[in-house]
Amino acid sequence: MRIMGLDVGDKTIGVAMSDQLGWTAQGVEVIKRKKIEMDLVRLREIIDEYQVEEIVVGLPKNMDGTIGPRAEKIMEFAEVLKSTFNLPLSFWDERLTTISAEKTLIEADISRKKRKQVIDKMAAMLILQGYLDNKG
Repeated sequence: MRIMGLDVGDKTIGVAMSDQLGWTAQGVEVIKRKKIEMDLVRLREIIDEYQVEEIVVGLPKNMDGTIGPRAEKIMEFAEVLKSTFNLPLSFWDERLTTISAEKTLIEADISRKKRKQVIDKMAAMLILQGYLDNKG
């Protein structure tokens, strides 16, 4: 059973995918956002290619655990995903995942330019891996 993890931002969507057994997450790609219709077309292609059965979306809660405007925006997008793809959808608290991804890339001595290209994919991977670890 494949699970897709998403790190949804205003400009990009980081995409990660679980292995068949649902144990590990791998980064797949970063979608450059244009219009929601185009985002949905690309996500549909990925869902079909990997035979996705569930979607996990990172929810950027405030540090005190409350839902702010950014998280509300993500929840609205997730509703569109759920109604469009008719797949089970879960949220995963993504607080600090982008910071953690950035730190890991810096420690690996990845250039700033290269980090910018992969940060969202890595954040999606961390979101999905956290979900998989918790589920297992």
